[in-house]
Amino acid sequence: MTKKNLCGLTVEEIFRLIQAEGFSYDHALAVAKGIYRKRVSDVYQIKGIPKSLMAYLKLVSDEGFYKPASCEISLDRTIKYLFISPEGKKFEAVFIPGDKRTTVCVSTQSGCRMGCPFCVTGKYGFYGDLSAGDIVNQVISIPDTDKVTHVVFMGMGEPMDNLENVLKACTLMTSEWGMALSARNITVSSVGITQGITEFLNRSACNLTISLYSPFAEERIRVIPAETKYPVHGIINIMKDFPVKKKRRFSVAYIMIKDVNDTDRHLKGLKSLLAGSGIRVNLLPYHPTEDDRNISSPEGRMQFFRHNLVISGISASVRRSRGADISAACGLLASDLR
Repeated sequence: MTKKNLCGLTVEEIFRLIQAEGFSYDHALAVAKGIYRKRVSDVYQIKGIPKSLMAYLKLVSDEGFYKPASCEISLDRTIKYLFISPEGKKFEAVFIPGDKRTTVCVSTQSGCRMGCPFCVTGKYGFYGDLSAGDIVNQVISIPDTDKVTHVVFMGMGEPMDNLENVLKACTLMTSEWGMALSARNITVSSVGITQGITEFLNRSACNLTISLYSPFAEERIRVIPAETKYPVHGIINIMKDFPVKKKRRFSVAYIMIKDVNDTDRHLKGLKSLLAGSGIRVNLLPYHPTEDDRNISSPEGRMQFFRHNLVISGISASVRRSRGADISAACGLLASDLR
């Protein structure tokens, strides 16, 4: 008998697993809440279910939890965790503590096949999709899991290239019987795969952010190969036209590189692309990879962009980098895996 992992199953799937033995939907609810809400890693510790169900679950399933293989701690208290799945896939997650919010940045794939040259993960290669259980496990198996308030899908991999598992992970995180996080506290980031974006917008209430790099297609295509098949202007138009429910946020991530995409021309292009859209701009510092002569735009230039976007009616912020000293910042995951 092939055992199922409980971590990664919805309450309906748990019920289908146990109903033939006479157990109820309420029992399935108790199991789901024990796994996702209480982070119970042994079914014998789940409260509210009979011992006969505990024994049956041990017979037909595994809990599906696995701890990080190792971790590194940054000077700013950010922690990078290395996971190795039972199948041997390596991937990293980042724990980012804060005064008002505590965030986990999760991976959706081992490596990535988008091929963006400025991203270390892309250079690592592609070793497979992560299951919904693998994704959720990055949150519920870390030591400070009870402190987590936000989750961002901005780690290794392209979420829209593993859409079904990402959507299922979002369900597990936001459902009342699951982790019970608010959908507005979960953000999924993508370089832009048109059909995936459309599916995600229709099937999830979580936030969406698009990695832009440049408002000009001829520039973006040089560093984000997906632009060839999935032009970002079309994706932005989809986001503009999509009816946004209260407190759901659409945004673009704009990594700023000195004298490359931080000119007045780029600022004008950003304004033109996003005017009247309600899409927020997150301005991010650039983290050079090895043999890279590019450097991040200075703080003053980033604040200049933010100010001019805001006064033109476009919400914008400058994001502080976290964990760069342990290769946990944007674009640096998998630095130690190659």
